[in-house]
Amino acid sequence: MQYLKDIKDGQNVSSIYFIKQKNLATTKNGKEYYNVVLQDKTKIMDAKIWDVNGMGIDDFDAMDYVDITGSATTFNGAMQISITRARKVDESEVDVSDYMPCSDRDIDQMMQELMGLIDSVDDKYYRAVLDELFVKEEGFVKKFKNHSAAKAMHHAFMGGLLEHTLNVTKLCDSYTKQYDDLNRNLLITAAICHDIGKISELSEFPENDYTDQGQLLGHIVMGYQMVAAIAARIEGFPQTKLRELEHCILAHHGELEYGSPKKPALIEALALNFADNTDAKLQMMRESFKDDSKKKENGWYQYNRALDTPIRKTTD
Repeated sequence: MQYLKDIKDGQNVSSIYFIKQKNLATTKNGKEYYNVVLQDKTKIMDAKIWDVNGMGIDDFDAMDYVDITGSATTFNGAMQISITRARKVDESEVDVSDYMPCSDRDIDQMMQELMGLIDSVDDKYYRAVLDELFVKEEGFVKKFKNHSAAKAMHHAFMGGLLEHTLNVTKLCDSYTKQYDDLNRNLLITAAICHDIGKISELSEFPENDYTDQGQLLGHIVMGYQMVAAIAARIEGFPQTKLRELEHCILAHHGELEYGSPKKPALIEALALNFADNTDAKLQMMRESFKDDSKKKENGWYQYNRALDTPIRKTTD
């Protein structure tokens, strides 16, 4: 198989890919063409079909597997493929694991590690929230284990939500060892719950796209709503504890322009924001280093829009 991450500028392409998106568009001259997004387990890549009625272009749609022939070019700093032939293939002809990106880490082992952190929470009310989600709700746990943490920016793979949540929670746990004025029970609970709304914001694979609810509300608000609904079922849940947990979730993006309804006003909310941002940004850089198509001859990588800087690996 010709993995997308290995495709170089000017290279001929002939392989089967998953079609993540397909849309009809029009050039400035009024000519119709197709915008196509290809996917395999290594990355996603834009493609074009300039001759929509051309010989060799079979009918296919998004969510299909298609055997394509074309050539790779660099456009605006990103690799894209010009498709000249396309043939839809049956899912039985492919190994689906080649096309759905997945965490490099063992999902069950990560889940076991997260459950250990849940067991370390000794506040009965916060622990009750975590038990409702991760012990009693088997359907939630199944989705959580296999969900992505994003559509594209970071941890956009199966198991990504679990991996990101575990990383953030472990960072927060380390903060509590350095700063003894942090409320560990609150911070660990907030870290584990901070992105639970993503199971509703994003659809499951293979789509992994924003849902209608996700577009309208977003994962921060939906996560807040989930925690509020659970707490309402727990008898005697102190309102101050609930408000502090809700605030941490609502403020975890740190800034209003980044989607947080509130800026961090509690030290635990600030710690959570830093941990979330640290893991997200480091993962963005790590994933960028996997894309050799963006690596220049001098060892630097092309300008990274998400990080707002060119990047390179540290020397050995």
